[in-house]
Amino acid sequence: MSEVTKSRHLAKAATWRIIASTTTAAIAWYFGLPPKAVGAVFLADLIIKFVLYYAHERLWYKHITFGVKNV
Repeated sequence: MSEVTKSRHLAKAATWRIIASTTTAAIAWYFGLPPKAVGAVFLADLIIKFVLYYAHERLWYKHITFGVKNV
């Protein structure tokens, strides 16, 4: 079995947050938020959910064995 590094989890969290936060900002813009508010939503979403996703990813990797088969 290959080893998964923390940097892989970090990169996965970062790339996903860019995609997801851009989507959230686009939705905020579509619903008519002013540009400054869209920027604030994007930044808050990016930072808060990045930390939560990374913690979630590490928790699953270290403590949850659902769906893992030993080879």
